[in-house]
Amino acid sequence: MTVLAPLHFADPREAAALAAFLTRLVHYDRAAAVRLRAGGGALAVFGRPPSFEVLAIRTARLVDDVDLDVTVSAGELLDGIEEAAGKAVVPGAVTGPPWAGVLPPRSGWRPVGGLPSAGELRGAVAAAVAEFRRRDEELPEELRTRAERDRVGREIWSRVLGATGLPLRAVHAAQSLGFLPPQEQLPVVLMAAGPWLRLRTPYGSVALRTAPPSLLVTPAP
Repeated sequence: MTVLAPLHFADPREAAALAAFLTRLVHYDRAAAVRLRAGGGALAVFGRPPSFEVLAIRTARLVDDVDLDVTVSAGELLDGIEEAAGKAVVPGAVTGPPWAGVLPPRSGWRPVGGLPSAGELRGAVAAAVAEFRRRDEELPEELRTRAERDRVGREIWSRVLGATGLPLRAVHAAQSLGFLPPQEQLPVVLMAAGPWLRLRTPYGSVALRTAPPSLLVTPAP
């Protein structure tokens, strides 16, 4: 097995931020895998939380210009992060899930207008969660099945924000992963490249293909 050199982050805080991201991914899927891409002094970590059907992306600056492209266990990578030292030991490669072979493009992104502010995005998620809970409580006993709850969830979280084409589930994913900024002055940007949409914030991004449309299972509010 090839032994990879540790990754050294330009700022120890980036190691902590990556650890927080991986912790959230493992919370949703204990067997989660992530694809690592490094080059030009930067690291991009791609994951797919199963409840949201989006790709989550966390980037970090590296001390060295490392050339790396590998899929690894998210839990093992998390275990290998030394926050105080600002470094991470890269575990051995694993067989990548299908999504790891279909990543968003690196270039060609253009801005998409009409995205609400971070506060409005958080409000939209809160309203959707409240609606799901209300409709779930109103279901008669004979209809309170997983299939019916999934149907209600798909209906709510597939709604798009105005003319942006961005489904609410992508915003819910961004909030659940800690990507939506708490301060209104921090930028939240929507971009498109071919069939891909990407919601980018200073804390990370979520990306999804708009064709063909993805289906969503009921997320945990």
